[in-house]
Amino acid sequence: MFTEIEQDNLAEVIANNETVVVQYSASWCGNCRIMKPKFKMMASQNESIPFLMVDAEKFPESRKLAKVDNLPTFATFKNGVLVNQTQTNKAEVLAELVAEVI
Repeated sequence: MFTEIEQDNLAEVIANNETVVVQYSASWCGNCRIMKPKFKMMASQNESIPFLMVDAEKFPESRKLAKVDNLPTFATFKNGVLVNQTQTNKAEVLAELVAEVI
């Protein structure tokens, strides 16, 4: 399930779901735009898990949850805890990250 977060409430979404995968991005980020369709495709292959797009500039509290310092950053959360994160523009690296939590 792919969703773009509309408010700074990622912590609440993480608390209410066993597993969550997040792409932190920004409108100016070219690699973020390149990865978005790959992220959406992965979401369609894992419909039971929330795949969330978070604008790292608009939502600072959500950004702090994964200590984002570069974009795009992908993060996985399981049972309310950050499992792993990576900065990448490669679909295979993203797939490995997601495989850790499913």
